[in-house]
Amino acid sequence: MQSRTVIFAEMGQPLLVENVDYDDEIAPGHAMVRNFASGVCHSQLHALHGHTNPVFPTVLGHESTGEVVAVGDGVTHITTGDKVLVGWLPRNPQPGSGKTFSTAPVRWKGEDLNGHGGIYTWSEHTLANAEFVLKVPDDTPNDVSSIIGCAVMTGSGAVTNSLNVQKGESCAVFGVGGVGLCAIAALAVRDADPIIAVDLSDEKLEFAKQFGANVLINARETDPVEEILKLTEGGADYAIDAIGAPETTGQIIESVKPSQWDGQRGGTAAIIGSGIGTQTISSRAMLQGEKTLIGTLGGSCVPERDFPEFLRWYKEGMLDLDALVTERHPITDINEAVGRLERGEVFGRSILTF
Repeated sequence: MQSRTVIFAEMGQPLLVENVDYDDEIAPGHAMVRNFASGVCHSQLHALHGHTNPVFPTVLGHESTGEVVAVGDGVTHITTGDKVLVGWLPRNPQPGSGKTFSTAPVRWKGEDLNGHGGIYTWSEHTLANAEFVLKVPDDTPNDVSSIIGCAVMTGSGAVTNSLNVQKGESCAVFGVGGVGLCAIAALAVRDADPIIAVDLSDEKLEFAKQFGANVLINARETDPVEEILKLTEGGADYAIDAIGAPETTGQIIESVKPSQWDGQRGGTAAIIGSGIGTQTISSRAMLQGEKTLIGTLGGSCVPERDFPEFLRWYKEGMLDLDALVTERHPITDINEAVGRLERGEVFGRSILTF
């Protein structure tokens, strides 16, 4: 069969939307999903700029909502007709399973395409290892749920899993794009206080209030570290870098509280944004402050455990995905969608709809 897919064929050139070819028979352990919608994630810009050393031609995208249209031998947890979420983390990883999973061929002009870890969702169909496909209830929305597989997982999961923020604890979130807003929403669910949003745009900071931010700091106008230290009387319990830039990584370390040498450790800073570059940090400040710096990939999520909880939040009005998804684009407008993201014009998250 054939299906339209976004093709990244050459560095510096516009993305193409063309038909790709699939084998008639689904490979064992795989599933074919007809996508309804896919998130447009900021991390894909790193591939488009060559920072991830892509192998051309390649395909992009890593979060979607769709319907299973076929499964290969050995697949038992999903079947034809199931509504599913596709993401880049395996649904229920087991100790020792590693990070390597089989992939099935997708061809363009007779040439095999290199998928994003075997997952691609900027496409009318996705042929994926079934371990990355999770069944969800039939009443799951076709569109806004598509960002659970990356944005929600990364931002909200960091709060609930990686940091396990508790009621009344303070947290600053640097960067209020889609991932940062998901972190803020999870902090609101956990009754954190204060929930501090840091960004360079007053408009985006104001938007963050809808998701639970109760302190707004524009880093263009003031030193965010000084403001956070003043507000929290010495430092926040947690700080989250949803950007991943060297400057913001340094700022989150400086923003968390030091130990008072009373048997309690200092605060924890978490990098959740996929950035580039390196940061030099003060080992002395880390040592004497007993601070912790962690990286968290995909919010330390286990999709089978966490995705149903995120859907419950949505259904109960605690995670407003309808407000978070602010733009919808057809697949033919992918270059416009990416351009708007690169220029910082997207509030929340944009999605492709099929």
